[in-house]
Amino acid sequence: MSKYLAYIRVSTDKQSLENQKHKILEYAYENKIKIDDFIQIEISSRKNQKDRLLDDVFLRLKDNDTLIVTELSRLGRNMLEILNLIERFNKSNIKLIFVNQPELSTANNALSKLLLSIYGYFAETEREIISERTKQGLAVAKAKGKKLGRQKGQQVTSKYDEFKDKIEELYILGLSVQRIVDYIGIGTQASLSTYIKTRNILRKDKNV
Repeated sequence: MSKYLAYIRVSTDKQSLENQKHKILEYAYENKIKIDDFIQIEISSRKNQKDRLLDDVFLRLKDNDTLIVTELSRLGRNMLEILNLIERFNKSNIKLIFVNQPELSTANNALSKLLLSIYGYFAETEREIISERTKQGLAVAKAKGKKLGRQKGQQVTSKYDEFKDKIEELYILGLSVQRIVDYIGIGTQASLSTYIKTRNILRKDKNV
């Protein structure tokens, strides 16, 4: 028996998970659909698909099941990513229902395919434009004699930056790098060791 799963995502606490849930439940009631479960998460679309629980969606849905979301933007951060996800759903024979954009629901095959192909064209065109502008910018910079890429000794932003104070505190207290990784919940021992070195984080006693 096929199943219905609803996916709800908001980026900030200023948005409401309950608003999306209400719209989905209202749609389900009007169309006599029984939703088997909800996946809800508050997270930025900039995070990867695993963090946004989209990998869980694919694990829980099988052939001929249906995913319900309020709109396209809940699935991804840009049209190209969304289209790739839709293609993945199609290959897995998982149907999609967009409550606020019913014309894009994959159950409406002809219209859905037409509109998504149009979106795909614009997404691909946008990607090519960005790529071409990047190449032109690099060419101009090179022509002006500017060195491209990261300069020696230049620091770049890191996923560890938001935890810098805590990392420094724990490192000074003598915790091993691996234990700090376990504590903050991201990264690896090797990458954090590099971060500590580049940020000149030192123990009070180097022999600790």
